[in-house]
Amino acid sequence: MLTSLRISRGVRRALSSGVVITSLGLAACAVAPTENTVSTVEKPVSPFISLVQLDGFDLSTLTGVQYAIAPKPGSVSKPVRVEYSLSALVARGYVSGGSVTVPLFGLYAGYENLVSIELETQTGTSTSLQLTVPTPAYVDTSGVYSHPTIVTPRRAGSALGFDFIFIKSGLGSPVIIDTDAEIRWAVPGIVSSMCSTFIGDEFVIGDPRQPTVYRLRLDGNIAQSPLPPSTYTDFNHNIDPGKQGFLAEVDAASGEVASIESNVIEFQDSNVISIPNHWDLGAILTAHMSNQADDATAFVRPGIDWFHSNSAIYDSRDDSLVVSSRENFVIKLDYKTGAIIWILGDPTKYWYTFPSLRSKAITLAPGGLYPIGQHALSITSDGLLMMFNDGLGSVNQPAGAPAGETRPYSAVSAYSIDEKSMTAMEVWDYDAGKAISSGVCSSAYEAADKSILVDYAVADNNTEALLVGLDSNHNVVLEYEYPTTGCGTSWNARPISLDDLKIDDGGLSPSRHLHAGSQGLSAGASFAGISVTDLLSRVNRSSPY
Repeated sequence: MLTSLRISRGVRRALSSGVVITSLGLAACAVAPTENTVSTVEKPVSPFISLVQLDGFDLSTLTGVQYAIAPKPGSVSKPVRVEYSLSALVARGYVSGGSVTVPLFGLYAGYENLVSIELETQTGTSTSLQLTVPTPAYVDTSGVYSHPTIVTPRRAGSALGFDFIFIKSGLGSPVIIDTDAEIRWAVPGIVSSMCSTFIGDEFVIGDPRQPTVYRLRLDGNIAQSPLPPSTYTDFNHNIDPGKQGFLAEVDAASGEVASIESNVIEFQDSNVISIPNHWDLGAILTAHMSNQADDATAFVRPGIDWFHSNSAIYDSRDDSLVVSSRENFVIKLDYKTGAIIWILGDPTKYWYTFPSLRSKAITLAPGGLYPIGQHALSITSDGLLMMFNDGLGSVNQPAGAPAGETRPYSAVSAYSIDEKSMTAMEVWDYDAGKAISSGVCSSAYEAADKSILVDYAVADNNTEALLVGLDSNHNVVLEYEYPTTGCGTSWNARPISLDDLKIDDGGLSPSRHLHAGSQGLSAGASFAGISVTDLLSRVNRSSPY
């Protein structure tokens, strides 16, 4: 069904199917004005998404479409700005003959959104439109994200290197809010998005109940693929970009023996998922300890959550993998061989009693905070290893084994590590005056100008998820609270750039998506000198890895 939109520019003549424009706001457009129709294609997936269909425009030299959503009056967050290449629109089924559909996402719910759309051409000319896009109200079934407590609102003129936040929710699909605490994106269809990452215009989500990967696009389309047959049973914790694909923490089972949170895989997801690499931390540590005459069975205990991997990142500087073990330490492995390079962790814990592990230990300079119960590893723009330093000691060691220190507060820690001397320095930390404890889950990630988004997943005695935005000097710019049970509300949160999102066709797999608004493709049509058939051929051959 088509619904009329209000057009802010041009002479308008209303028809039942939409709005006809006989004169457009044109920027040096060489094409004579013709009758053009602008309308929405109804797709009741989410009030934060609308599909705008443009008919009758000259698409022969079209190269892309971009749009911007004006902020509400009084908003401090930047406008949503998105640019689609023509090939990306074709790959998603949004081009048909003389019609192109523009997926608008990041709209305010229950609001008349002012949207500007620009059609770009090879010749450098463009066609500009301004639309008013009304949206229905959003019903937050969780009762959480639409009711934040604004502890510190973001002020006009405040310096913050991000304007949108991607919340990994245990209550359903990911939620995007802006730095005014407005919900800007949420859709149904996913049970939990705790194991997730974002790339291009898609969330990649691992199912915590089974070995299935979902691709959830910002236009609301969902696709799913199973992992290839293996011993892996489900996803837990994070997904992050790897060297050849995505790094993920998974559970495994062989016969009656479970390997709980001690496996990291790297999977590639094009049309069919493959797993080119995996790291069994139990096997890696067993081999290392046994080679040095330690009793590995006393440390590696299958069937028990002895390792508890919760984050894994790839470091391209030396082709290595860095893995967080909540129970023990942060460990660095050679990407190709799995050999242990170093271990950074609390030396008062159980692991340090084994000589083979102690031989790989990094010594921290006095005054620094060792990683304890840490989450959310990352490499900062100046090359430091950063993490959320929860501060909760081990909870699953053998009876009588040392659990290590437990701090009454959490921190964000950033380390410089000298592998030659096997020493480290905590270059800086942020501890909020030692006033906040979030013993499990949680995260801290850097944005463009060294601003930091901190997510205290279980603050205030496990009752509140607290999002804090810090500027480059670690001053608090915003602070928002949400009620939580366990880590459900915001187990992890990251900045996301909806203010400058460029979507091209690299890595798309259109056959894996069913697009509700697609009206098919004309194989004989030509856009920017490239036929749709050729475009689709190129898309099907592409790979993001």
